[in-house]
Amino acid sequence: MDHITVRHIVEAVSGTLLCGDADTELKHISIDSRSMRGADLFVPLIGAKSDGHRFLVQAMDNGAAAALTSEHEAAPEGFHGALIQVKDTKLALQTIGRCLRARLSIPLVGITGSVGKTTTREMVAAALSAKYKTFKTPANHNSQIGVPLTISEISENDEIGVLELGMSEPGEMTRIANVAQVNCAVMTNIGVAHIEQLGSQENILKEKLHIQDGMSEKGTLFLNGDDPLLRDVVPEGGRKKVLYGLSEGCDYRGEDLHLEEGYPVFTAVHGDEKVQLRLQVMGVHMVQNALAALAVAGEYGIFMEMAAEPLCRFEGFKGRQQIVHLNGVTVIDDSYNASPVSMKAGIEVLGSLPCEGKRIAVLADMKELGPDTVKFHQEVGAFLKEHPADQVVLYGELAKEIGAGLKAAGGDIPLTEVKSLEELEQWLDDHVAFGDCLLFKGSNSMGLSKAVAYMKEK
Repeated sequence: MDHITVRHIVEAVSGTLLCGDADTELKHISIDSRSMRGADLFVPLIGAKSDGHRFLVQAMDNGAAAALTSEHEAAPEGFHGALIQVKDTKLALQTIGRCLRARLSIPLVGITGSVGKTTTREMVAAALSAKYKTFKTPANHNSQIGVPLTISEISENDEIGVLELGMSEPGEMTRIANVAQVNCAVMTNIGVAHIEQLGSQENILKEKLHIQDGMSEKGTLFLNGDDPLLRDVVPEGGRKKVLYGLSEGCDYRGEDLHLEEGYPVFTAVHGDEKVQLRLQVMGVHMVQNALAALAVAGEYGIFMEMAAEPLCRFEGFKGRQQIVHLNGVTVIDDSYNASPVSMKAGIEVLGSLPCEGKRIAVLADMKELGPDTVKFHQEVGAFLKEHPADQVVLYGELAKEIGAGLKAAGGDIPLTEVKSLEELEQWLDDHVAFGDCLLFKGSNSMGLSKAVAYMKEK
């Protein structure tokens, strides 16, 4: 935050200053009483297991300059600094986010979708960096709480911002979109993540389209033209529509796609512009993310050839199809999360890698897939049959259905089931050999990242 004081916050949230100096300058917002960077506003949130109000004094001792409260009429003993009384700290945080957004003059690009939001965010930011000082969402601050925190970190030196906007329940995207007020938005795809909460892919689409709530009337909606639910979307309010993808009719289209040692090589086409790209991230699905990045860059006056240069240097990040070479063993670390689409993409990457030994797929449960969970796991098994793999290791009750799907499809890849991460680590010790290639893929809660860490330690 730049040039923000306690007085600004009090006015923004219609709060009451219980104590402290209204002219105190604030630089950051924190929701963790243990983590302060100096001149912080501490926002205590009330969760299912913990109430941040218990840590007001700790936050001040750790360097906060001010705090919000919805549970105090006066400063608690030991508190020092400014204390602002509000009705609801979470709603106040969102209000602060909206007010900070109103002070910004730079354009913001929103990224949403069922799969690939974070990678697309990074690739869009890379493409825009060819011309602009680009801010992007740090870590995974893409929620009702995370987006206001993200907005607060944009500085007066930034020229454009790329924000990831996630949602998992009805009404959430509207609340987030009204904070972010993006100038344009990218929708990567409509999958089945969070279908438990939203009921159907059509409902997921309807919810995600609320990213337009608060979008500039002159905004642009960038849609994945290869996704049947997105291709025919008509933006609200006459906003501009741009399609990207591998299909005919896309405004930004990928042609002549092939893999070189697992890495996608393709020609991007837009009007009279053509440029060949060789990405440093694996998987055919990365081409769509790259095309989205080129499309956004084009909207902001960057020619494809210029945008392609930083885009082709992007190498991905931890837990998302990171390729690690460990003393003759190749590990695809795709352990951060999983959906049917991304798990199939990981299997494709495993099959595309040069491999002197065995191709081993270590697959764990996919979560939050709703009533068709079993079917989605079995579909992954059927998909496995058509791709080169020498061994499949399944971890979790739902993952067993991947094996059932493989067998039902007539596949004969050897299957091993493990009941714990310790058992998985023992299996890896006993069976992985020089020249093998391994894919680790599952929902984050399954903890496969620990197995990857174990491989690195070994």
